[in-house]
Amino acid sequence: TASMIVDIRGGTTEVAIMSLAYIAQCESVRVAGDDFDEAIINHMKKAYNLMIGEQTAERIKIEIGSAAPISEEKTMDVRGRDMISGLPRKTVITSEEIRECFQDPLSAVVETLLRPLERADPALSAALGEIGTCLAGGGALLRNLDKVSCHATGLEVRIADDPLTCVARGTATYLEHLEEWKQTMESDNEA
Repeated sequence: TASMIVDIRGGTTEVAIMSLAYIAQCESVRVAGDDFDEAIINHMKKAYNLMIGEQTAERIKIEIGSAAPISEEKTMDVRGRDMISGLPRKTVITSEEIRECFQDPLSAVVETLLRPLERADPALSAALGEIGTCLAGGGALLRNLDKVSCHATGLEVRIADDPLTCVARGTATYLEHLEEWKQTMESDNEA
């Protein structure tokens, strides 16, 4: 059997294909949730001459951001500092334009999903075709990211239960069973 996990955190996206408690293929890229926030900040500067902070960008991503079209597109009032006058100003943005500014970081995340699959053993790929993959981390909460991932990979994609904490909880479980599972840890002493 095989399993595939995609952990999209703030600073990195990490993908691992595991089989028999070992990592068969993995990939890591420094593109993740923070890059989606940065894309929003840059979009607001270019499109509206409006400077916003990281917290505002994060709020926009959470409230109206999506990886693919949503059933009911949304709008949001955004306040920031006008880059020309230096004064506070408000503008209205749409979920469509935020989705458009996500294209570069989203493409990088999707490419990171594909590379381990392309290098995986055919038997593991076949097993993943039945099992699918799991998205974890805060980035997994971006609306329709599972649909975009499914379309790109052809695999069933599900979001982990409580994706924000599942990696930490899994690590805690591993540490609780360290004596039982220590043979699964990589070692520099192996030949």
